[in-house]
Amino acid sequence: MNFRPIWRYQDQLVEGVLTTLLLTAVATIAGLVIGIAGAVLIRSGPKPVRWLLRIYIEIIRNTPVLVQIFIIYFVLPSFGLKMTPIQAACVALSIYFGAYAIEIIRSGLDSIPKSQIEAGMCLGITRMQVLRHVILPPALRNIYPSVTSQFVLLLLGTSIASQVSADELFHVAGFIDSRTYRSFEVYTLICLIYFGLVISFKLAFAALGRLAFRWPVRR
Repeated sequence: MNFRPIWRYQDQLVEGVLTTLLLTAVATIAGLVIGIAGAVLIRSGPKPVRWLLRIYIEIIRNTPVLVQIFIIYFVLPSFGLKMTPIQAACVALSIYFGAYAIEIIRSGLDSIPKSQIEAGMCLGITRMQVLRHVILPPALRNIYPSVTSQFVLLLLGTSIASQVSADELFHVAGFIDSRTYRSFEVYTLICLIYFGLVISFKLAFAALGRLAFRWPVRR
């Protein structure tokens, strides 16, 4: 086992990690925007819009994300919409995350009893105040574990972007492997990097959850 040849490519590894984090961040932000808008429209939007959102959710959640990214990168250029590998990966992962975010956020909103909302309205406060003080605090608490778990899955799923030559971590691993022929060492290191990223985010999310929602520390 010899890791020395790999360290010559440490700059590429750092760039791969940064690209992976960029893909994750962009897809998370865009996906949450899709999720919030979609959850609100499913609950109170026009029936045709609700149907379209349901179709979108079912298609995205029941087809491989690899197929989705291939369609965006290889098929859409035939219709005049050409993207770089990074752009295609961001769009595909955002759409993928958004479909799951809609269901997560919708379930969080549905978890709030109507009696609490009606009680808030009876007190004479505005709808915005009901949303802010009655609905959002418990809803966010309820969906926080699911959102953070989906974030971790998204982080690991960015490796799919390597199939369209986006320079994320897994693609960099393939490049280093082709130059060093040290497959075991390369992919062992890549696994450790992914593991380190996931554990770091899990610890950060756990600390943020305890701070934001005053969760007790489990012993």
